[in-house]
Amino acid sequence: MRTKFSTTEEEAEYLEWAKTYRRGTSPTLNLLRWKLYRKAKNEKKFRFYTLYDRVWRRDTLETSWQLVAKEGKAAGVDGVTAEVVKAQENGVEKFLTELEEELRTRSYRPQPVKRVYLPKGKDQYRPLGIPALRDRVVQMAVVLIIEPIFEADFLDCSKGFRPGRGAHDATKQIEENLKAGFREVYDADLAGYFDSIPHDKLLAAVRMRVVDGSVLKLIRQWLESPVVEEDRQSGKRKPPSKAPAGTPGRGTPQGGVISPLMANVYLHWFDKFFHDQDGPRQWANARLVRYADDFVVMARYQGERLKSWIEETLENRMGLEINQAKTKVVKLEEPKAALDFLGFRFQRRACQYKKGRWYWHQQPSPKSLQKERDWLREETNSRRCYVSIKDLIECINEHRLGWGNYFQVGHPRQSYRALNYFTHMRMIRNLKRRSQRGYKRPKGENWYKHLQTLGLVNL
Repeated sequence: MRTKFSTTEEEAEYLEWAKTYRRGTSPTLNLLRWKLYRKAKNEKKFRFYTLYDRVWRRDTLETSWQLVAKEGKAAGVDGVTAEVVKAQENGVEKFLTELEEELRTRSYRPQPVKRVYLPKGKDQYRPLGIPALRDRVVQMAVVLIIEPIFEADFLDCSKGFRPGRGAHDATKQIEENLKAGFREVYDADLAGYFDSIPHDKLLAAVRMRVVDGSVLKLIRQWLESPVVEEDRQSGKRKPPSKAPAGTPGRGTPQGGVISPLMANVYLHWFDKFFHDQDGPRQWANARLVRYADDFVVMARYQGERLKSWIEETLENRMGLEINQAKTKVVKLEEPKAALDFLGFRFQRRACQYKKGRWYWHQQPSPKSLQKERDWLREETNSRRCYVSIKDLIECINEHRLGWGNYFQVGHPRQSYRALNYFTHMRMIRNLKRRSQRGYKRPKGENWYKHLQTLGLVNL
């Protein structure tokens, strides 16, 4: 099916938009998303009243299924996965038809969120909320309809959880700001941002653009969904709690499909306040770089007024909490000063080849390197000797190549060499532990060559 446009200019505008924002394969849905985006972009104060019927449209639900029903994804409280649905006769068709009918008749109710805990560091865990598959599909359907509306408003300083943007865009912006002379950095840390967003203020931010009562009701239901927790020791489920993830009236489950968009919708107002006429972008000539709830404010000088404005806006005006223990001001022109952001470390270093010259060095942060070493140590310890050498090396290669692709920007060579050496030492130790008689490599082949023969890939 070819999408029709009234003019060639309109078609060119759509094609340019689609390079970044196109989702799925439905041309009618993508055309609808573009029209919503254009309407919101051209009319900054327009509010959208009739969106709900677009949510339960069949092509919207089919696209939602394509985007969230990936094989291997964890199940929610009902235990239903994409594999379970596909295994049934006409499973996907029946699944989507039932959801469509529930949404059309407004009888849809979300199930509780299953909360699991992922290791975050030594003796630390990150809570992750896993909605049921049916809820993930409906959440994505809502995202498909309201995302282009809010994308029309979001500012360029926001890089996280947005189409066509990512962590590398944020680090590139930081490097450009450093070269432009903005070298005093307010490095902020929000305490449990996803669990502390005030529901009333978040919904007020949504209502600035979306006032369809049925869509707002869906969002409120997801925010207030009860939580089923699993005991970290026994793995057994606890009874559902009446409170949502976080404290009552606060939080959006980290792991929900709609949560990243809601997080950006709320912090967009911090971006807006920052760039307003009475914001620090004007009176302090400061720069803001934000990736979801991680952000830095960069300026030529960090005064008390700027620091007070940030904390007053976030804590008093927006109801969030700054973790003062992890928040600091970094003056990067001072000796040995460094900024750690999104896993990277930015630092001023002397050039080795030109005396008296210096440059901005970007490499994986010590915390990122330690986390990767801990992962490698866990995968190659004595309790993992039952894993075949082929499977172990495939697992390590897949993980390390993903890690290397993320940290390939900047100057990672020294970090790559250190991790390659550490990986070799861990693999040699693992191979030697596999048998009491010891591990014998082929004659005339050193360990480095032998690990390459086994398939271990270097960064």
